[in-house]
Amino acid sequence: MKIFLHSLVLIFWLFSLCIIITQEQVAEVCIIINSDRPGIGGTQYVSSGLFRGSSAWNITSSIIHITHSHLIFHHLFLLSLSLPKTITSNVFISISTLFDSIPLSPPVPDSSTTKKYMAEYDGAIEALTKLISEKADLGDVAAAKIRQLTAELEVVGSKPFNPDERIRTGFANFKNEKFVKNPELYGELAKGQSPKFMVFACSDSRVCPSHVLDFQPGEAFVVRNIANMVPPYDQTKYSGTGAAIEYAVLHLKVENIVVIGHSRCGGIKGLMSIPDDGTTASEFIEHWVQICTQARSKIKTEAGALEFSEQCTSCEKEAVNVSLGNLLTYPFVRDAVVKKTLALKGAHYNFVNGTFELWDLDFKISNSTSV
Repeated sequence: MKIFLHSLVLIFWLFSLCIIITQEQVAEVCIIINSDRPGIGGTQYVSSGLFRGSSAWNITSSIIHITHSHLIFHHLFLLSLSLPKTITSNVFISISTLFDSIPLSPPVPDSSTTKKYMAEYDGAIEALTKLISEKADLGDVAAAKIRQLTAELEVVGSKPFNPDERIRTGFANFKNEKFVKNPELYGELAKGQSPKFMVFACSDSRVCPSHVLDFQPGEAFVVRNIANMVPPYDQTKYSGTGAAIEYAVLHLKVENIVVIGHSRCGGIKGLMSIPDDGTTASEFIEHWVQICTQARSKIKTEAGALEFSEQCTSCEKEAVNVSLGNLLTYPFVRDAVVKKTLALKGAHYNFVNGTFELWDLDFKISNSTSV
């Protein structure tokens, strides 16, 4: 009978925690309970929906900061230390059995049931608080055990990354939240595209132009490469970039070409780090970024006294200007700019400060004169 009462009190205590803790904290408690049982862990219950959206559990409506999670472990281990091993064993068996018996979609009780639970929780917490206060001298021992089990839980609770699942989940979310909800947009895109922008952006995973500028499908024809560089006209060496520019200007008839640099660009840092003797240590990267050697030389000359990081920031912007100049080496780009059917713009996105700069190419044509 004594074992049963202790089990019941601890069960009520754990259920009371569900009212004030987050889903992640509940998962941690469940992992402790089930960590010795292969294939069963607290994260399984959380991910399957046991602790989600249920007013009976009042979890999501009364969330507090994760910093309170140490209280769960503290009380749990103090309690386990304060009880005889036979009692503790039976308590954990009872809790484990209880969680196994709970359906994945628990029914939502009415308000009277919730009040009954609350009254029982309050009584259980009061009794356990008294018990723990009598064993306060075990705090150091409990803390040591908490640290040990926390390290173990990090291994038990870890889930290896599944790239296939991430891709499938990502597409499912896109289809349900965007494709299905915007039939008119995707119906028009099925007929063709007529973007207003061509964008040169860096391949850096932190600077996706569609996210940064909130482009919708069909708004921007995008080319991404190392350091968002535009090479000069060269039918052999840079035919890939040339084909993209030609298609955008002559066939899609974009009205704007925007070259977007960004903060902490690895490609620009690599450019600024190339030794003065021109020696390289990579097969492709350093040869590619030297497209903007002119920008590097200007910054080294005009801002050589600045810290290296500041030089890189300046070069990020100056390299954009070099790329804008290189665009004018493409005959069809130059013609469109002269006719004012195409505008060239430079930009710089700082993802550290959350700022975005935009400027136009200062392009003028001088009238020819004869002597």
